[in-house]
Amino acid sequence: MSLRDQWRQARPPVLGVHLDSAACSRQSVETIRAVAQHAEHEAQIGGYVAQEAAAPVLDAGRAAVRQLTGMAEAQVQFTTGAADALRTLLQGWPAGAGRTIACLPGEFGPNLMIMHHFGFTPAWLPVDGDGRADIEGIEAFLRREKVDLVHFTVVGSHRGTVQPAAQVVALARAAGVPIVVDAAQALGHIDCTHGADAMYAPSRKWLAGPRGVGVLAVNPALAHVIPQWAGHVEAHVAGWVGLSVAVGQHLAAGPAQVQAALVERGRSARKILGDLKDWRVVESVDEPSAITTLEPLDDVDVVAVRARLIEEHAIVTTGAETIRAPFEMTKPVLRVSPHVDGTDEELELVAQALGALSLNAS
Repeated sequence: MSLRDQWRQARPPVLGVHLDSAACSRQSVETIRAVAQHAEHEAQIGGYVAQEAAAPVLDAGRAAVRQLTGMAEAQVQFTTGAADALRTLLQGWPAGAGRTIACLPGEFGPNLMIMHHFGFTPAWLPVDGDGRADIEGIEAFLRREKVDLVHFTVVGSHRGTVQPAAQVVALARAAGVPIVVDAAQALGHIDCTHGADAMYAPSRKWLAGPRGVGVLAVNPALAHVIPQWAGHVEAHVAGWVGLSVAVGQHLAAGPAQVQAALVERGRSARKILGDLKDWRVVESVDEPSAITTLEPLDDVDVVAVRARLIEEHAIVTTGAETIRAPFEMTKPVLRVSPHVDGTDEELELVAQALGALSLNAS
């Protein structure tokens, strides 16, 4: 059985066309049941006792995260999501230590707000005309500028460009600057074994775990910034269990196989959607990601288009507004992100629907 068929058969039947994995993938039946069973166990024996009983599952989940990130010595904590992980890292930054944080100009808007809240000042890493990290420029930048931390987002929220994370991690290490990798759109999507000092991601995107949980992996060199109370606050433990199951399923499917299938889905999407007359595909056909970004050529209400795709065609996509990357985006975009079970036929339906919406508008 193909990976596509295995993935689809492991999940409830989809109602319509789901092309929104970059926002929230579809969970497997096994993951859903694991969450429900833990919640039932809490009702039977008490929440904290049930959490103790689930320790082997949670330990296995942490081990799976270490394997997937290539961070064998990392301390792995479950979080409520990516924002929670970033807050945990930055609020533990030593008092009196410098707070200049280098990141790409396409940094996620909510991340920038968290950085500002904890007193960090962004310094923009050099990029080319497409927003991709300029390796030579970054090497010179790190030699020239006083930077206290690098925060590097592998794949942005607003486009499917895959950044050269491994090279940037190596440059930061050579410069003696700690580096945190935001893998929110990368973990479970592309290779994330970069050797970063810390990495974080939510459960709900490419790992296809439950919403409201995530992971933070921190190597020993940066472990001192994690507050002692982190990981010991009230939490959605059933979601942790579901995430542990989802990561285990991802490893069982084969990360390399999943990554290759996602690249193929992205290539197909950009080929099929590339002929739309009223939209421009932002990424090149061969960009190694499953995310395809459609930028309207005219003054189009992208959020309204997304709503009509759902209401009139049962097609789920993302309408991404400029707050996602306020220093790089100039207009909202439509994001299409199939998982490995996506089909060309579904993408053709998107092309037809967008074409029909354009005709109606004219």
